[in-house]
Amino acid sequence: MPEPGALARKLTAALACQAQGRVAQVVVGLGYTAAMLEDGRAGVAYTLRDQVQGGCGVFQGRRPLAGQGAAELLGLAVSRDPLEAAVGLAVAGALLSPGPAEATTGDVLDHLDLQPEDTVGMVGYFGPLVPEMRRRAGRLVIFERVDLPQGDILPQERARDLLPRCRVAIISATTLLNQTLEPLLEACAACREVVLLGPSTPLCPQVFAGTPVTMLSGVAVRDAPALLQVVAEAGGTRQFSRLVDKKNLRLR
Repeated sequence: MPEPGALARKLTAALACQAQGRVAQVVVGLGYTAAMLEDGRAGVAYTLRDQVQGGCGVFQGRRPLAGQGAAELLGLAVSRDPLEAAVGLAVAGALLSPGPAEATTGDVLDHLDLQPEDTVGMVGYFGPLVPEMRRRAGRLVIFERVDLPQGDILPQERARDLLPRCRVAIISATTLLNQTLEPLLEACAACREVVLLGPSTPLCPQVFAGTPVTMLSGVAVRDAPALLQVVAEAGGTRQFSRLVDKKNLRLR
């Protein structure tokens, strides 16, 4: 399994030939970060605001971001600074928009076969999915950033130990931002289904070749200016859901 950060490096390499032109606008919001290219395509990535540093000037990179080359900002996806990584991942999403032709639209649960005997491990809390997953699967275990267990929500540090006991894994794509995805995928090696989920998900299948990932579930932005405004006003998925299409790409 690749070392931490290897998949982000693989992503930047895969998109290098597409990273032409410049980035027209970047918005670093409290909930999400968004980037729009000169051609109007846009991408979005989660802002790990509780992990940023630097006082009132939290973005430490070269300014202004608007007008910089797409290739230069794409390269930030490999940064160990989660805010820089969010900018890079948002640019990657814009370069990949509107996603592969074979990607299907709709909710991830419409494309995921859950069985009553399945134990599902969810890394990151996807609240809208939880009731239906609990209904369809035998057990749902959620790993989040909590200090102590809260019912079936466990500290994220338990994920690597318990994911090998799961048949299905749902992993937030924010793990790309803090470079924790690779060890989680190693723990999922025996899972029947491994889904990388969330607006931060890069719909780039070649990046995940050789990993246990079976499905990528992300978004394609339909209305870039409106989405950037939502992000600038500290909005999240509930506010920009009407401005994107959910995309699901099965890898195997």
